[in-house]
Amino acid sequence: MEMDMEFLRKLPTPKELKEQFPVSEKIAAIKEDRDRQIREIFEGKDDRLLLIIGPCSADNEDAVIDYISRLRTVQDKVADKIFMIPRIYTNKPRTIGMGYKGMLHQPDPEKKEDMLKGIIAIRDLHTRAVNETGFTCADEMLYPENHRYLSDLLSYVAIGARSVEDQQHRLTASGVGIPAGMKNPTGGDISVMMNSIIAAQHGHMFLYRGWEVKTPGNPYAHAILRGYVDKFGRNMPNYHYEDLQNLLEHYQEVNESAQTKLVNPAVIVDTNHSNSGKRFAEQIRISKDVMHSCKVSEDVHKLVKGLMIESYIEDGAQKVSEHCYGKSITDPCLGWEKTEKLIYELAELW
Repeated sequence: MEMDMEFLRKLPTPKELKEQFPVSEKIAAIKEDRDRQIREIFEGKDDRLLLIIGPCSADNEDAVIDYISRLRTVQDKVADKIFMIPRIYTNKPRTIGMGYKGMLHQPDPEKKEDMLKGIIAIRDLHTRAVNETGFTCADEMLYPENHRYLSDLLSYVAIGARSVEDQQHRLTASGVGIPAGMKNPTGGDISVMMNSIIAAQHGHMFLYRGWEVKTPGNPYAHAILRGYVDKFGRNMPNYHYEDLQNLLEHYQEVNESAQTKLVNPAVIVDTNHSNSGKRFAEQIRISKDVMHSCKVSEDVHKLVKGLMIESYIEDGAQKVSEHCYGKSITDPCLGWEKTEKLIYELAELW
């Protein structure tokens, strides 16, 4: 047997989908302006705090648009201190491969998977977000070959803890043209994350979607600290002052090498996942702890570019069958009232 795989139907290429659902001049201009501002934050020319904030998974288009419309109102009030990049995560990794894999697979979480409807749905959602709120958003680059379906709409991508060692993710990140956050692996090895940043910041030639491609390297590839799981299965945080100092030393060690140089050293602290033990309310305390570390050390302040916060309309999480509007069906999230209060507090602390 050559392959035990059933080829169901050929899907549109990213080029074909973009031609069918093109971005407007308005959207292109918004993205260009926001991309410039985000680059300036990573370059240290703009000292605002990045907030990559939103639901664990974008499971319901209307609820997601409702949520980020609320963010828009708050953003306008804290624009001098905070720059928000809403999370619209349409691809979800599953540790054991089962369960809801995101809107890309299931536009309706209660219906069977449909990848054609999925690629249209995720493009529609990200387009609506820019049109209706002026936000270009973040997504996880779970499948490198799918990134181009959204590449003219996104302003940020994250490479997950289970993907960060993968060669294709690293090489693709070197050519996405927007900041790419590389998470530390679930085992916590910082050197693995640093290697992924080095790879992404350098140019490569490789095979991508049937093409031989060449990339220039991504000067905005950076670290995301998300905590880790130790050999006993315990969640261990890595957001503390000592962890940030340790990461700073790793950047310095890389740049002392004759072979590797990194520009724009940066970290985004993921306040959920193993940093919080998925106790969503802990994100409030963790965010403030990071702000304190930035006050203690100017070097840490320069390194920390922002926070990643999982937040939605309602606190916690639910089963797919429960149908509570604006409540996560994957990891538990911080509800809107707590989120709004936290954003104003962070603006005061930054």
